[in-house]
Amino acid sequence: MFKSLLQSSELFQILTEAVEIIQLDSYIIGGYVRNTLLNRSSKDVDIVCVGSGIALADKVADCIAKRKGHRPQVAFFKTFGTASLMFEDIQVEFVGARRESYQHESRNPIVEDGTLEDDQKRRDFTINALAISLNKKDYGALLDPFDGVNDLKRKTLRTPLEPDITFSDDPLRMMRAIRFASQLGFDIEPNTFEAIKRNKERIGIISQERITDELNKIIASNPPSYGFKLLFYSELLHIIFPELVELQGTEMKEGKGHKDNFFHTLQVLDNVAQVSDDLWLRWAAILHDIAKPATKRFNDKVGWTFHGHEERGAKMTPVLFRKFRLPMGEEMRFVQKLVRLHLRPIALVKETVTDSALRRLLFDAGESIEALMKLCKADITSKNYAKVQKHLLNFANVEQKLIDMEARDQLRNFQPIITGELIMEVLGITPCKEIGIIKMAIREAILEGEITNEYEVGYNFMIAEAKKIGLEPVKKQ
Repeated sequence: MFKSLLQSSELFQILTEAVEIIQLDSYIIGGYVRNTLLNRSSKDVDIVCVGSGIALADKVADCIAKRKGHRPQVAFFKTFGTASLMFEDIQVEFVGARRESYQHESRNPIVEDGTLEDDQKRRDFTINALAISLNKKDYGALLDPFDGVNDLKRKTLRTPLEPDITFSDDPLRMMRAIRFASQLGFDIEPNTFEAIKRNKERIGIISQERITDELNKIIASNPPSYGFKLLFYSELLHIIFPELVELQGTEMKEGKGHKDNFFHTLQVLDNVAQVSDDLWLRWAAILHDIAKPATKRFNDKVGWTFHGHEERGAKMTPVLFRKFRLPMGEEMRFVQKLVRLHLRPIALVKETVTDSALRRLLFDAGESIEALMKLCKADITSKNYAKVQKHLLNFANVEQKLIDMEARDQLRNFQPIITGELIMEVLGITPCKEIGIIKMAIREAILEGEITNEYEVGYNFMIAEAKKIGLEPVKKQ
């Protein structure tokens, strides 16, 4: 199987040629081999050689230049003994085979030259320790010292060495185990999962950026709830995201209870994932109820309430984005807006909803209105199928009303045609609070449907509002 794969690929032909010239035992290893066996595409190829990975990369670049007429740029990382280059749209990484040892307070290994077997032992999981020979003596042979192929068939994640050693040495591997399980739909072998639970505190030596990178990959998987449940039951989530764990649990008082908001959030996340790959919409699903623990109250008449959790959650959003080292720009503002507005469309399902309420939602949501409606529909969770379908039908009616109104009034991110500069010019005044009062009155009148956003109508309304506060125009229209 692999021999014909190598022979049919120009990249692997070039790699084979370079290996033959430089006479270093070399192997394709890790993710490319795993993905090939799983019939998954891969844009990364890792090469390990018994010797200098940098020297091999340099020779591969020479062979590409000879065949293609141009030499690719090779990135050398001498400190780590690695190199990389691009061949068409594939990134090729080169490293010398090595053995590693670790100090307890760091995940950065002490590296020594090693054999292929040493290199395979240091891999995180058996399915990532698979290697294909590029050497003439056993060309195309699959080297599988830890039964990784059968683990692929069993859809099982297992470590090559004792899992306590693997996870204690590099605690990020615990996050990677859950990420791979979530991406591939694999189980984590019981002893391996128990080792994650035993070593969970070791995640504290990992940088937030690396944790967040793995977390985002879990969020991007389908369904993402699987990865979050593994994080929860391993108790890694309690360390890296305690705010989310606080949502877990129900409470009964005077015969009145509330749903488990943690598992509700995971259902909302899965619902969003069915209709969108947008990472930030998925983050909005995760955070939409994040402030419920802080706003939880019991009312004798209505039971448990979470009044204001949407506004409190919006305030928590930038705090959590900073914590997770997530982008603080447009992405954060998008998530914050959806968290703040996620209850608004619920009020609009009533038949008596006013046009002004629809206009205000369109204005406040702006270009995020479709994403907001996806989140709101995903937020409809119940074991009662008929109830869910009824709510979804109501939302479909609201969506149509919003579409019709937007087509008619074009309210997304609208700006009143009467500007502050025009108000100052017409009234002969300099910047002052009265300008803000008039601008707000114009905006409110448009949103309430009292006037249209047209120049003549707006101009006349401006003059009328100015006269109410004792101002007269000095310049006629």
